[in-house]
Amino acid sequence: MDPLPVIKREYRRSNYRKSHQFIDKNMNLRLSVLDQTPIRRGSSAPEALQETIRLAKLADRLGYTRYWLSEHHNTTTLAGASPELLIARLAAETKHIRLGSGGIMLPNHSTLKVAENFRLLEALYPGRIDLGLGRAPGGDRLTAQLLNPSNSFDPEEYIRQITDLHAFLNDAATPGTIKGKIRAIPRIDTVPELWMLTSSGESAYLAAHFGMSLSFAQFISPVGGQAAIKAYRQHFKPSAALAAPRASVGIFAFCSEDRQKVKEVQASMDYRLLSFEKGKHDETPTLEEILGYEYTPPEWQRVLYNRQRMIVGSPEEFGKKIEEMAREFDVDEWVIATFADHFEDRQHSYELLAGLFQLQAPKKANPETGWQLETESMK
Repeated sequence: MDPLPVIKREYRRSNYRKSHQFIDKNMNLRLSVLDQTPIRRGSSAPEALQETIRLAKLADRLGYTRYWLSEHHNTTTLAGASPELLIARLAAETKHIRLGSGGIMLPNHSTLKVAENFRLLEALYPGRIDLGLGRAPGGDRLTAQLLNPSNSFDPEEYIRQITDLHAFLNDAATPGTIKGKIRAIPRIDTVPELWMLTSSGESAYLAAHFGMSLSFAQFISPVGGQAAIKAYRQHFKPSAALAAPRASVGIFAFCSEDRQKVKEVQASMDYRLLSFEKGKHDETPTLEEILGYEYTPPEWQRVLYNRQRMIVGSPEEFGKKIEEMAREFDVDEWVIATFADHFEDRQHSYELLAGLFQLQAPKKANPETGWQLETESMK
């Protein structure tokens, strides 16, 4: 392997940290990754999955806190239909970063099977597994019905599923688990870290009631996040797994020093989100088509609304915006989802953010010198 590109990249990141300190050091913000495994225009699902592996290894080396995989169905532009399978692969490819679902759409599945899948993952990689739960179908209702024919789409059934999931993961007897006669295997001493995902704010109350961590999906809904997190903290009930409330916010983001790339990604995100809202999930227009599209006045208003779901800009612009939002939401962890036409731009955006947030690479044991910063080169 030619070491020159690695040396240049490391120098660029080190130099960036020294000269671009836009984040208040006292904020102690943490960064995590949400990977929806996007299939870029002209690419394929196998290529997208390989990019996910490479990105997870990069995030691990850069010091990101956790790496979440999403569950989506019936769309040809996203490859992540089974987060639990990807988690197993990525955990084997990484050393330190937490791996998890962002999320498992619980009504799509058997509660017992979800418990067993994540118990097995926790047994394989203790202390590194997150189980993020969501209520949305991750696609359309017809697909959700096929995934789980018993899905009634009843909010009360979702609450029963969460109750049963807690019982399965903690070997507790509840009516839903036939009073303890049915057990999730393997039986282990640790439990995956449980997160409740919400975009409407309703599930914030469930997270508070069950003593779970909460992640608000600002990238889905730019309204109500602050109120949802505030209500969650006010109503939080400590659990055996979590003594105090813990919250994060997920957002679309792209960072680059290249103004042209920022402009192109902003245009692509504007078009992509509007197309999704129109139900055009499989559309893959060229950049020329996107830049040439003329929005109607109502469409442009929607574009401006959707820009609240993302931060796109230079490092300085990003730093100012994220500081402002971190104070508004009063959270110390941000989960970043990044799309770009070129995988290298996507990687570099995460590198820039690692420098901006002054993330520290994980430590590894050295027999001679003790613990030191990870310096393994990027592969």
